[in-house]
Amino acid sequence: MFGEMIYLDNAASTRLDEKVLDAMKPYFFDTYAVATSEFGYSMGIDAKEGLLNAREIIANSIGASAEEIVFTSGDTESSNMAIKGVAQALQSKKGKHIIVSKIEDFSVLNTAKMMEKQGFEVDFISVDSEGLLDLEELKNTITDKTILVSIQHANQEIGTLQNLEAIAKICKEKDVLMHTDATHSYTRVPIDVSKIPVDLITMSSHTIHGPRGVGALYIREDTPITKWMDGGYQESNRRAGLENIPGAVGFAKAVELVTPEETKKLEELRDYTIKRAEEEIPHVTLNGSRDKRIPQNANITFHYVEGESMTLHLDMRGFAVSTGSACFSRSLEASHVIMGIGGDHERAHGSIRFTFGRYNSKDDVDAIIEAIKEIVAQLRAISPLFEGN
Repeated sequence: MFGEMIYLDNAASTRLDEKVLDAMKPYFFDTYAVATSEFGYSMGIDAKEGLLNAREIIANSIGASAEEIVFTSGDTESSNMAIKGVAQALQSKKGKHIIVSKIEDFSVLNTAKMMEKQGFEVDFISVDSEGLLDLEELKNTITDKTILVSIQHANQEIGTLQNLEAIAKICKEKDVLMHTDATHSYTRVPIDVSKIPVDLITMSSHTIHGPRGVGALYIREDTPITKWMDGGYQESNRRAGLENIPGAVGFAKAVELVTPEETKKLEELRDYTIKRAEEEIPHVTLNGSRDKRIPQNANITFHYVEGESMTLHLDMRGFAVSTGSACFSRSLEASHVIMGIGGDHERAHGSIRFTFGRYNSKDDVDAIIEAIKEIVAQLRAISPLFEGN
């Protein structure tokens, strides 16, 4: 490895901000009690105050009330809680039909598949070549038995940003609850629940330089949802288990540290990466939408090379990125997202995801593009697929 690692996989997880750690420390060493009522002991009351303040900050960030926020262990639990909780609450009252898109993250996709095994009818609706949902197909798929539509706000691989307002409006008109996984858009793309009638929102800390192992689920007031994990009466009896108070405090601090200026910088890094790749490297394809895209994501296929080979070569040179290659997937399957937008295995296997964070710079982009130019040339020179192209 040559020098310090340049980390460009911020969609997977981000480096913790030091200010976040400073905010969390008192809840590890000074105010380490569980949250107690106003009639408890002082340390417990102080812990509860920290939790309440964190809840207010998360709520304010999406225009919600604090009572509508439930802290969880992260985006996977939040999405499980939303889908399974609504399903349990409504299956005997309305029906057992759920709708999700084909390119959801696994926390939604595999939860929906599990619900299928339990007797629910699940429709996996398609997206177009940019990853955008077909709104007419959504309208036509909703029936009087539909209890939930779960469509992500932004895609975890290709960064495509859905028209959340239009989707939520359709669900509202059809009297169907809507959940969105906003893990990769939260704080980077504004969501105001006072204007967009979405009922449940998955949010997570680990993608915005907050701690891992903590997230939140927004549950609109009066949304029918059954407690899906039994135990104590925490989180207003909606989620059992001792609250992760240091995590919640850190999550809230991470939210406060995100600024429009920073988001604009990430957008510039994204566009600069795409521009240099398209202008300087032949045979590349941008995956996802060019204009309807989250600020921090660029996903590019470098044809006639394997993404796993590129990733390993980049790692040896001190760069961290991810690929849609099957060899790098625990399921040993090519990216379901690239396949879902009409791509083939070659396009999926050659895809590289660049995702930017607070600690990245234009120099990082310059360095990795120069490295990729060399690596792609080397790999294509020995590839039988590249002959004659």
